[in-house]
Amino acid sequence: MSRMKKAVILAAGLGTRLLPYSKEMPKEMLPIFQLEGGQPILKPILQVVFEQLYEAGVREFCFVVGRGKRAIEDHFTPDWDYVGFLEQRGRALEAQLLTRFYKMVESSHIVWVNQPVPRGTGDAVAHARHFASDDYFFVAAGDNVFLGDNVPRKLLELHGKLGSAVMAGKRVENPRRYGVIVGREVADGVLRLERIIEKPQEPPSDLVNVSLYLLSPAIFDALEECKPSPRGEIELTDAVQMLVEWGEDVYVYDVGDVHWVDVGTPETYLDAMLLSLKVCNSPRIIDRAVRALQL
Repeated sequence: MSRMKKAVILAAGLGTRLLPYSKEMPKEMLPIFQLEGGQPILKPILQVVFEQLYEAGVREFCFVVGRGKRAIEDHFTPDWDYVGFLEQRGRALEAQLLTRFYKMVESSHIVWVNQPVPRGTGDAVAHARHFASDDYFFVAAGDNVFLGDNVPRKLLELHGKLGSAVMAGKRVENPRRYGVIVGREVADGVLRLERIIEKPQEPPSDLVNVSLYLLSPAIFDALEECKPSPRGEIELTDAVQMLVEWGEDVYVYDVGDVHWVDVGTPETYLDAMLLSLKVCNSPRIIDRAVRALQL
């Protein structure tokens, strides 16, 4: 299997739809449930993104951050004294979880790049050019993730077979909220990308972009050519579309039934919490949460 060593993780968004929480605390640090030691525990969604990429073989990470993201850097700075404190207090599971995470961090090369002004996902990726311009690399949004399967590993396997850029897609009930993917199926669950249409009123497909890519360095040349979108941002999807127009093959992996969550709004974050509990197979906690919401 091919081995991709680098990933750019985007974590510079303002999170205005999650105010006032996101005024000082990054939305990427909102917790979701994961099963560890046979019980559901809480992890920041950004940590889950990082760990999945690490488990797929990535060892070099570039976090693109903006103002007010210091909590992210603090979280990814090992604190072994605190691990020792947990062990002294008999909190063996918590100490074990932090030890596992810190060992991943310490065996990785992590750089931090600042996006001073939030000018879109494309602009954020462009800031990582010096880090990632020598080979194919992952791009992942820090505020959404797949549960129950390692989709970065699936993209890597597909890239190894096709030797081209690959992105993830998911079929949803309301594609108007997303970038809609149009492509031609070339294998079961794999399409060759033809178009990405941002938030169309009449979607031509129910397959949408879910912000996980494995891209070639040509994306940086495309980003230089991109003009601001109607909302004044440099869109990564515009650059991906430009690659297609230049004749580069870009494939889409349809993740099928794999669960996907994002934390863009209070509603989607609630969905993410409940879905992550469901994946943990914790009906007792789910029932308790639902009853609380009904009060």
